Amino acid sequence: MPKPPRCSTTERKVTTRATTSRALGLLPLLACLLFSSAASGRDIGPGEALELRKKKALMPLETILVSVSERYPDSRLLEVELEEEKGRFIYEVEILTHRQQIRELEIDAGDGTIIKDELED
Repeated sequence: MPKPPRCSTTERKVTTRATTSRALGLLPLLACLLFSSAASGRDIGPGEALELRKKKALMPLETILVSVSERYPDSRLLEVELEEEKGRFIYEVEILTHRQQIRELEIDAGDGTIIKDELED
């Protein structure tokens, strides 16, 4: 049986960086799931969320957050939840605006449409 080709140190570093980059790319999604709290829809767990991303049923959280930051520059992310409501996957995003207002946005996870944008009480 032939031996696999040996990788140079540079090739191993590149492969390790690529693997690390892919893993780091999942951090926002995992953070979304870890910091979710009770809400009106069915919470989506980490395993299901990863499967939905693989099937391209969800837009990347990074894309959603870029959209939010364009709408509210200089805002801080407070919380993100991923839920299923009436057969639709929804990102619930809570931010603190530069005016120190807390806003909650509901965003369709499939196409990025903002469904709701309201000031928290």
